[in-house]
Amino acid sequence: MKKIDLSKKHKAYYSALDRPELVEVEAAAFLCIQGKGDPSSEEFRQCKLREKDFVVAKLEGLWSYDKTKYASISMEEAPTRIPRADWTYTLMIRIPEFVTRQDLHQALEVARMKKKIAFEQEIKRVEIPAHRAVQILHKGSFDKEPESLQEISSFMKEHAFQQGGQHHEIYLSDFRKTVPDKLRTILREPIK
Repeated sequence: MKKIDLSKKHKAYYSALDRPELVEVEAAAFLCIQGKGDPSSEEFRQCKLREKDFVVAKLEGLWSYDKTKYASISMEEAPTRIPRADWTYTLMIRIPEFVTRQDLHQALEVARMKKKIAFEQEIKRVEIPAHRAVQILHKGSFDKEPESLQEISSFMKEHAFQQGGQHHEIYLSDFRKTVPDKLRTILREPIK
């Protein structure tokens, strides 16, 4: 049986230029876990379902904060001015279309019963619809993201785009194993 590699099958989804660009993001299904604060120790494992197998896709995250409480803070200032404890996140891993809610339920039951894995938070299958976004490939440490976000913000202002959803990051590098200067992260801002 050949494994499906989503990063190869959906190459455009997992690639970005090192300058802002407008993209059409395709609809996709994800395994998601939600929380608040800094999720630095979250780990995800591969599961085998219905005799079909796939390579675990890149970790992704949707990030947000209370827009009313922090109304005076711009998109590019948010990473440095809003405490991490006040951020909410949804960590996601893209899954193939053939993975159903029933498949997920069965896999979680196997993990709980046979592997004795307890889930503190509920894992869900979520479908994100197609949408437009402005994105950039950020190279380097996370603390330098405001520079890339400034480029996105300038591009959005130039084209009269408004934010239309949660800030989206796709971690192309494993930040547990990669030195900060070598990290590669796609930063996406959904627009309306």
